[in-house]
Amino acid sequence: MSSTIIDTRTLTEQILSAPPTDRPGLLDELWAPVAGMYAFIPGGPSWPEVHRRSSGFDPDGDPAALRAGITALADADAWNRVEHAADEALARLREAAPGVSAPDPTILLLLGDPGDPHFMDEVQGLSAFGGMSGYVTITLWPTPTVRDRLEAIVAHELHHNVRYSPGGVVWDPRSVTVGEQVVAEGLADLFAVELYGERGRTHFVDPALLEDDAVLARVVSGLSEPDPMRFPAWVLGDATARAVGVEPVGVPTGAGYAVGARIAAASLASTGLTAAEAVAAPSHEVIATGLSALGVEPPRP
Repeated sequence: MSSTIIDTRTLTEQILSAPPTDRPGLLDELWAPVAGMYAFIPGGPSWPEVHRRSSGFDPDGDPAALRAGITALADADAWNRVEHAADEALARLREAAPGVSAPDPTILLLLGDPGDPHFMDEVQGLSAFGGMSGYVTITLWPTPTVRDRLEAIVAHELHHNVRYSPGGVVWDPRSVTVGEQVVAEGLADLFAVELYGERGRTHFVDPALLEDDAVLARVVSGLSEPDPMRFPAWVLGDATARAVGVEPVGVPTGAGYAVGARIAAASLASTGLTAAEAVAAPSHEVIATGLSALGVEPPRP
């Protein structure tokens, strides 16, 4: 059992030193190890566009700032820490949920874009995706908080990765609702808490939201939303909704994470399961059990 961590440090340094005309090709090389994530796109995606949408560093940005960022990740031993955290998280999840066949993941650790206000201010230097079995991308700006939480960030994404592996939950765009993502984020945060204590909680989520009944009610009202394009509004909040061009729904940044953690925690307390053991729990069951324990009416279909 071993995760594959791509040497993105070397490739990033090459991109920053390359002539501008060579940089798009080097971005293709940077992303090539996770091409399987996009196998459903005939001919593959535009990697510079994928990089931009992932909040990756601007290849034509301030080279001094970007070199300082990549040096800060190296000084934090980021790549080794990611590998060890991924292996620890996988071992815990595989032991807790032997019925899920999670492959060893390929992990792409990317330097983020310090010139992106939404990335830096709203989500505080973190954009990651672990929802495609066998692949994880983590885009970071190495703030002190991000460096401190690195293992917890990895654990959160590995929980997603196992959840959507064979034997786990099937993410079907034709039938999925926002409730699935809300539950997935909540369980993933609670799993990271099981491993790393309060460092496990996603840092761009205001802790006060975990006890905000108005936010709970508002997000619960949207759990049946069926359009995946609108999920960011309910899960990540109004600022992200505006950033991706969808209508805000009246919730603060990270509201879906906080509500997901609150519902999932109530469900786990009722069932006696850990977040690791519940990695493949159907979201409708977690929602029903959690809302019942919280005394909240479930959303209308």
